[in-house]
Amino acid sequence: MVSLKLRAILFPFQMEPRREMLLQELGAMWDEIGEGEEERRETLHALEEDCINVYRVKVAQVRQYRAQLQREIADSAAEVAAICAAIGEPPASVQTACSSSPSTGNLKEELGSILPELEEMRRRREQRRRQFLEVTDLINRMQQEMKPGELHHLSMDNSDLTLRRLDELRACQRHLQQEKENRVKKIAELMGCLHSSSSVLGMNFRETTTLHHGDDISDGAIAILVSEIERLMEIKRNRMQKLQDLVAAMLELWNLMDTPSEEQKRFQSVACNIAASEDEITEPDALSMAFINNVEAEVARLESLKECRMKDLVLKKYGELKEIRRRAHIPLEDEGHAMMMFDAIDSDAERSVILERLELQISEAKDEEFSRRDVLERMEKWQAALEEESWLEEYNRNENRYNVGKGTHLVLKRAEKARALVSKMPAMAEALATKLVAWEKERGIKYEYDGEGLLDMLEEYCNTRKEKEQERKRQRDQRRMLGGQGTMAESPVARPPPKSIKNVTRTLSMGGGKKASASASALARPSTPSSLKSPRSARRSDEEGQMLSSDSFE
Repeated sequence: MVSLKLRAILFPFQMEPRREMLLQELGAMWDEIGEGEEERRETLHALEEDCINVYRVKVAQVRQYRAQLQREIADSAAEVAAICAAIGEPPASVQTACSSSPSTGNLKEELGSILPELEEMRRRREQRRRQFLEVTDLINRMQQEMKPGELHHLSMDNSDLTLRRLDELRACQRHLQQEKENRVKKIAELMGCLHSSSSVLGMNFRETTTLHHGDDISDGAIAILVSEIERLMEIKRNRMQKLQDLVAAMLELWNLMDTPSEEQKRFQSVACNIAASEDEITEPDALSMAFINNVEAEVARLESLKECRMKDLVLKKYGELKEIRRRAHIPLEDEGHAMMMFDAIDSDAERSVILERLELQISEAKDEEFSRRDVLERMEKWQAALEEESWLEEYNRNENRYNVGKGTHLVLKRAEKARALVSKMPAMAEALATKLVAWEKERGIKYEYDGEGLLDMLEEYCNTRKEKEQERKRQRDQRRMLGGQGTMAESPVARPPPKSIKNVTRTLSMGGGKKASASASALARPSTPSSLKSPRSARRSDEEGQMLSSDSFE
């Protein structure tokens, strides 16, 4: 029998009086019916068993409900702990729920304290998952845009939703975003280069970009654009080479035939680009086939015109060669060779060969003229000094040179300048000889001036000059000897200079004649180069030069 205290706890609604009333009513009906004692006892025992069974069922249900609450508490606590571990943010309430110390409250209170925290953690986990989904979707989308062929798909790991992992994914997203921006910029640059190359080549830009869409930044799209640009650049290089060859031929023909500038204006712009690099040619249609064909037609026209004017061109080039050799005082070819060349002009097959040979000879003559430039410049100065020396000699032989008359002061002034210039001639000869020796040593050949050795001519002149010095010295000695006897009342007749020196001076001053100009060249050198003279002979030559200068001034 359940105690009264337990009954009071279990049946707070006072079930005992109601039970007693029902038993009394049942007993009264049994008495009226005449039910036996045994039957009554069995019936009450059955009622007692039925009540116990009802209690047992209820206890089982309550036990099951308690276990369910415990499981819910444990599961909630475990879920909260798992969410905290996943997002990396453990709250204090969860730590209490997950601790091993027994709870002081009932199960419903304990579950009620966990469920709000569980809901909060679920909300935060869902928010974190949305952040992860947003980042992973962006990463996958950008990777698909840039590398569509690769089967790389980034999935979200629900067990790791920490901020550290989120920061890593965001860093990866920023890296991919930067790479995407770089690709977009590169695509724009490639498209600009493609457009520029197409414009220069005179091609349709749309035909070269049919394989690329505006939003395609994949490796394949970049490779296609790079390949297309390389193809256009190769075409550009080939066309540039072809155009430069055509322009070089056109410039040569212009120069060859003295084409007027009015006829050159049409192709003046392309002629300026003959030495330009690939990047410097940016004008639209500058390398189009139509333009190249136009230049090619012009070159063909000039070639045809050149064939008609070949004979005149050969004569013109031969005249140019003669002029260069004349300026450089290089011997010309013999007349027989020139006649043979002019006879061959009438043959169409020989004209081109003759013209090429003349071009080569002109080039060699220009190089030779350039190498002889220093000597020629000194030779011109030497010729001027020779002319002044010749004039001064004539002036000194003039007995009336001191007579006062109109223009006398000008003549005296020129004589003063001539004496100063003649006094410098030994140094000029030495410098000229040094240049000649260096030139001959460098090339291993003899320096010829109009077919004569210039050093030999210079030595010949200096020997003639020595003879003049000796003659003047003899005349001075005679004047000294006769001066004391009064026999010098009249000046002796001046002896003319040796024939050879007169010829040399006249020829140099006139610039004509092979032998004379050779002598003039010899004047450009000292009597004997310092490299060929002993110190004593060199000093003697200087003393004789000084004596010559002083006598010339008398």
